[in-house]
Amino acid sequence: MLEVKLAGYNVDVEVLEKLKISGWDGKNNITPETISAAYARISRDPRPVTELRTDAREEVDKARKSNENIVFKMGHHSVAEHALLNFDILGLSRLAVEALEESRLSAYTEKSQRYITLQGDYAIPAEFNEQEKAVFRETVAKQIEAYKKLFPILHEHQKKVHSDMLATKGGQNTVEGWAKEDARYALSMATECQLGFSTNSRNLEHIIRKLKYNKLAEARELGQKLFESARTIVPSLIILSDPEAFKKQFGFEVADGLLAKGKTAVLKAVKKMPRVIGSGPNSKTLKDVKLIYYTEDPDTKIIAVLASIATGKDYLSCLKAAKKLGKKGQLDFIKTIFSELSEFDSLFREFETVNFVLEVILSSSAFAQMKRHRMMTILKQQYDPSLGVTVPPAIIETKQTGIFNKVIDETDKTYKKLAKTQKYACDYVLTNAHRRRIIINVNLREMYHIARLRMDKHAQWDIQNISRQMAEEVKKAAPLTAMFVCGKDEFLKVKKQFYK
Repeated sequence: MLEVKLAGYNVDVEVLEKLKISGWDGKNNITPETISAAYARISRDPRPVTELRTDAREEVDKARKSNENIVFKMGHHSVAEHALLNFDILGLSRLAVEALEESRLSAYTEKSQRYITLQGDYAIPAEFNEQEKAVFRETVAKQIEAYKKLFPILHEHQKKVHSDMLATKGGQNTVEGWAKEDARYALSMATECQLGFSTNSRNLEHIIRKLKYNKLAEARELGQKLFESARTIVPSLIILSDPEAFKKQFGFEVADGLLAKGKTAVLKAVKKMPRVIGSGPNSKTLKDVKLIYYTEDPDTKIIAVLASIATGKDYLSCLKAAKKLGKKGQLDFIKTIFSELSEFDSLFREFETVNFVLEVILSSSAFAQMKRHRMMTILKQQYDPSLGVTVPPAIIETKQTGIFNKVIDETDKTYKKLAKTQKYACDYVLTNAHRRRIIINVNLREMYHIARLRMDKHAQWDIQNISRQMAEEVKKAAPLTAMFVCGKDEFLKVKKQFYK
């Protein structure tokens, strides 16, 4: 008979502390490690899992030893995924947030720069000497001053343009939020934020190990603090993050070669290549979005995979049949499978079998939104002032480009000074308007998700522009299967046109 039993859930740490004070935790058994230990035994112990969990709670030390053996000696790392942790993170710079959020299988909720008026709090890089700090503070002060000047002007502009939205509190907040969003393009990536961060122990261990080798001192400090917070709760599941404990337990050193020296090895290999001569920022060929390469004939291949899974026939036979359909037959096929599609449906997983690799130049503000789409590969270069800045249209419309350009020029001058001695920490002074180049590898199913969310009329204008350009490139390569790559608000219109 089917039975479903709740085994555990996230609990506020203050509640757990009260339980300890009351004596309930006399055996120190409040730890998600016991869940991991119990589930690890399921494959070899015939007893009900409820009994296995009881045993693990009764003997926490034994459960921890079991975890160490099963996870690290036997290599069953997935067991650590059953232990979940939540962290409040405060006072972290926008730049360092990017290092944390490289982890794709974790959850993050950040302080919004749309809904909250920024007060000028910012991180000062530990790498800077006193002279560098003075120059940095002076420039950031000018950025904050520009933000405070721009916000009320942009707010009045938005109220005039969207006067129809001011009748409700929600509409007023949205209009004010648009002004805050545009004003923050003048602020630096040193601006502090706070976020809620949730992850499982397996991911946490990798995050801590990776942060340990980050180029920014702030990111390394974050990794250490995450480790210190977690090791009291799940010491047996993050042992790779603790070289001393690992060596004591297993008798040899933790190997962090790729994490520690991988980038150096790549640079060494690149030096052996012929000299690379790329297009400069003033080149006519420079585009915000370029399709580098993609799965050949993606429409035909998706039809073949759909047919293979539906019929049970081998893929190559289905591919031949898909090619024989011709353009009209393929169009009829797509019309049939999309007939019941709504703007809220996820595409078939078969759409994950074709990929598109795009080179994208975008602002720090747009990147902060794009990086949230973690079911794809994002490879990023360092921020590059030579790529220019993204200027909010409202700043142009209100004739405030003088204020904006002045603070950007000041920022660029400070960046050049700092970059002479601080190759990586110099990025802190750059603004949300400054740009970087990234390479994205995205499958068609995820491209649909990006478009639904980021091309919708409610999305921020900068990420709308980038997503629209990405969609245009993908549609050129896959005109049939990418037919409905659009925002939610446009879906019914596009579908009506398609079937008409």
